[in-house]
Formats: sequence, C-alpha cells, structure tokens
Amino acid sequence: MQSTIAVTANTQQYLDLEEKYGAHNYHPLPVVLNRGEGVFLYDVDGKRYYDFLSGYSAVNQGHCHPKIIASLTEQAQKLTLTSRAFHSSGLGEYEKYITGYFGYDKVLPMNTGVEAVETAIKLCRKWAYEVKGIPSNQARIIVCDGNFHGRTINVISFSSDPAATNNYGPFVAGYQSIPHNDLPALEKALQDKNVAAFLFEPIQGEAGVVVPDDGYFAGVRALCTEYNALMVADEIQSGLARTGKMLACDHENVRPDILILGKALSGGVLPVSAVLCDDEIMLTIKPGEHGSTYGGNPLACAVAITALQVLKDEHMAANADAMGNLLRSELKKLDSPLFQL
Repeated sequence: MQSTIAVTANTQQYLDLEEKYGAHNYHPLPVVLNRGEGVFLYDVDGKRYYDFLSGYSAVNQGHCHPKIIASLTEQAQKLTLTSRAFHSSGLGEYEKYITGYFGYDKVLPMNTGVEAVETAIKLCRKWAYEVKGIPSNQARIIVCDGNFHGRTINVISFSSDPAATNNYGPFVAGYQSIPHNDLPALEKALQDKNVAAFLFEPIQGEAGVVVPDDGYFAGVRALCTEYNALMVADEIQSGLARTGKMLACDHENVRPDILILGKALSGGVLPVSAVLCDDEIMLTIKPGEHGSTYGGNPLACAVAITALQVLKDEHMAANADAMGNLLRSELKKLDSPLFQL
C-alpha cells in the first residue's frame, strides 16, 4: 500500500540514509521521529503525533517518563554492566522487588522479549525431564495458531505466518499448534503424556489483537493443572497495565506457572525482559546451563524497578481501563464493520 504522507526534503534525507545503509527488514511509514514526551512524538519537521502504537507496547508509561529517565541517568553514572562472574548491588534488590510484585519465588532476568520466551521454553523442557519425568528428548510444547513470540529460528519454528518461516528452515521440532481460544482442542492435545507446557499469548497481538472468550484463562489454568502441564503466559505485550489490569491473566485471577515479561518492563529506554516462576521450575537450571551477558545488568535493574513502580504510583492500569472503555464506547457509536467490539 502506497503512503499518502507528504514527505519534506528534510525528512527524505533521513529516509535515504536508511534505504542505502540499513537492512530492509522493516517497511515503516515515511515519518522520521526525533523526540518523544508522554503520549506524543515529534518528527524532524516539528510535527506532533499522538502515539497510539506506544512503541509496540514498550512505552506504557509514556515516552521519556521523567522518573524512569532519572533512574537511568543516576545508575548510568555509577555502574552499567558487570560480568555475571561477580555479584552486583542492584541485582538482588531488583529480584526481590519483581518477585514480590508478581508473587513468584524466582526471576531469571534477560534482555529482549524473544530471549525471555527462549528461556521459558528451556525451563519447560528442563522441568519436563527432571520433574515430570518425560523421556529424554520427547517433550512437547503446545502453542496457538496465529502466535507471535519473536523471530529466532526456534520460535518461528512454531509460527503459522509464512512471512516468518519462508526460506528459514529447517526448523526445530517439539511443538504442536492448536487454535487459539479453543479449550476442547487444548484438552485433546494435553492428553499426550509427553506435553510439558502450553505457551500462549493471553491476548494475541500480531494476529490482530484477538481477545479470547470470558473464562478462557481460567479454563487453561484448570486444564494445565489437571494434566500436569505448565501454563506459560507470554505477557510481553498484554502485560504491565496494558489491558486495564497489571496482567491480562489478572482479569480472571489466574496465575500462570511461568510468566514472561518484556517491553514496558523498562518503560522503553533499554531492552529488559524477565521470566518468573517458582523454585520447582526455576531451580532445574543449574549454574552454567543458561545465561546472558547483559541479563540483570545494574542499569536494567535500576530502570525496571522504577518502571514498575511508576505503573503502580500513577494507577496506569486503572487509567488504561477507563480510557479503553471510553474508546470502545465511542467506537461502537460509529456502527462500523471495521471494528469488532
């Protein structure tokens, strides 16, 4: 689809640089942004935009939130990175804070969202062999049609999007895809004793913001408990006050066995992600079996604590609920087939 946005000579010079020197793995609108504040973005020509995209849900707290930037600046002047061959003063503080915040025994800090998904998958397999007793190399993980969990070779191995998989094979085995929002299909798949986990997005994002039926989360929880499989919720996009609750699963008071977070965990200032679960699962990974150079770095720890605190202090979940209800009510008045509400 051709853009109808008028492009100035000033904007064009930036577009030309990206076209000549950058990989062509994105096809963005011809808008060149250089400043953000709260809900607004500004381009190189000074034009102001209301940011409905919110950095793919990474800036739930708003662009350049002053408290988050202050934490970033303060910590950046002291210590940004240590090897995990050493301890750092902020890591334990962050671990205590985020596990208390969400109610889990342990956290494994990572950087990008897909790193956190990969970490969760490794935990599922470790638990499958060392706790559940699935035979070696036989563990299976159930996923959903239309899923989006990232772009590594392993994760696209269970994608149903041809754009994600075309000419990237061979792919990784061990996954079974079922329809999203289909509890009977999930129960049928869980009858395989080699199933370790069900990995899903509570609200599918890239598939078109697909909200499941009421009772779906509770149903998933009940089935995973019944069949002794891990419930793994990828709340990278739907979590952190995005849906009117701190987590999408909170709408049905459901606690996943493994919780995956990212994006707004840093308020959009650097890559921070996390995997939370209890000891029975987390402690299956022993020293040297998994890690990340930047995972749990001092800068990320300081920023994440502030980013999470801002969500609570400014009642952002309640605000998202109020604004979401207002938006939906006004869209309904349009009575347009473009909106499925």
